[in-house]
Amino acid sequence: MARPISKIAPDWWDYTTLDEEILTDAAKLTPEDMLGLSREGFKVVIYDSLQEFYIAEALEYISAWKQSTPDNPVGICGPIGPTEQLPIVAQLVNAMGLSLKNAHFWGMDEWYMDGREVPEDHPLSFAKTDKALCFDRIHPDLAMPKNNLHFPKADTSEYIKSWDGIRCAVIQGGQGEVKHWAFNDPPRRDGQYKDVPPSPEEYLKLGTRVVDLHPLTIIQNARTSGGGRLDMVPTQAVTVGPVETWKAEKVSIWQAGNHDNPFGQRLTTLMIAKKIPDAAVPMSLLALHPNVQFNFYRHGIGTCEVEMH
Repeated sequence: MARPISKIAPDWWDYTTLDEEILTDAAKLTPEDMLGLSREGFKVVIYDSLQEFYIAEALEYISAWKQSTPDNPVGICGPIGPTEQLPIVAQLVNAMGLSLKNAHFWGMDEWYMDGREVPEDHPLSFAKTDKALCFDRIHPDLAMPKNNLHFPKADTSEYIKSWDGIRCAVIQGGQGEVKHWAFNDPPRRDGQYKDVPPSPEEYLKLGTRVVDLHPLTIIQNARTSGGGRLDMVPTQAVTVGPVETWKAEKVSIWQAGNHDNPFGQRLTTLMIAKKIPDAAVPMSLLALHPNVQFNFYRHGIGTCEVEMH
């Protein structure tokens, strides 16, 4: 049976092309049901306050960086979205007097325009945001060397090489409305993928690259970061790929309810727990990673009940 056409963008794959039974089952999940979906290799954690949520996210940075030594450098790959953990990271580093001389950090992605990554003076620059909210706030005596900060660029070769020889303890992420991590969006529905999306095995071969962004991703970023200014959101980005993601010892996804809705949070939890990987829902491919943790803010999980506004 042919898969449905997307209700969002007919020329793309996305979660609206899934079997209706999966969508219905996901919508029924309560927060307690979600906790019960933990299994070996996949853990669900729910925090009751935003304070607990963001300090726990920040502590993943500290835990990773404390492991780093000159002979065994360790890093973390982190997102823009959420960003609330970043000032807490800097505050903890300064309070602890934690030297980051041997530690590393990878940015997950960056916008791409006019044949290159956007410069740091672009209002939506991810590198600028990481530095302003975290790294520029760390005391100079403790600061990470500039060469240990790895941000993806249009020429991806240096960024890809940086993943070799440095242990990535954890790659963090949020979940967008199109169910991506970083900008690993669903593919276009054309060519060999007109009738079926790429297989999970094909998708997982993708490394850091320039990508076209699904229309829903552009809309979401205008909403969450640009006050609705669709005109200022680029339509392409450079993003860390599944290849690099699978080099991380742990994938930790943080969902406070700002970047995806109640249904989306449930859907990917179900698909990963039940091992239903599908490239139309890129986050579901993490069902194939050996160590994944989903972190939720309880009041951001919401419900899928109809409520008219």
